[in-house]
Amino acid sequence: MTRVDIGALVEFPNGGARAVRVEDRELVVVRIEDDVYVLDDRCTHEAFWLSDGDVDVATREIECARHGAMFRLSDGAPMCLPATSPVATYEVSVRQGRVEVSW
Repeated sequence: MTRVDIGALVEFPNGGARAVRVEDRELVVVRIEDDVYVLDDRCTHEAFWLSDGDVDVATREIECARHGAMFRLSDGAPMCLPATSPVATYEVSVRQGRVEVSW
């Protein structure tokens, strides 16, 4: 398993999405308080950047700005059309204020 430090927790906006490139992966990082979620930064409907979309903090979902597909942050599951396939998610840990992602 590969574990990569992607930055300090405070560098990620609370309730927002931020694009991060790690090696050959384009990821979106979403922080809600102390919870951090990392997903592939591409909508499975038309490969649009999820990091350009809005985060619904209450439902813990991210919206694709292109066609409005919503994905659950915890497992990448599509919550509404037009997306029907999940987005890949990654294991995340926060250690001493640093965010690490694993695959």
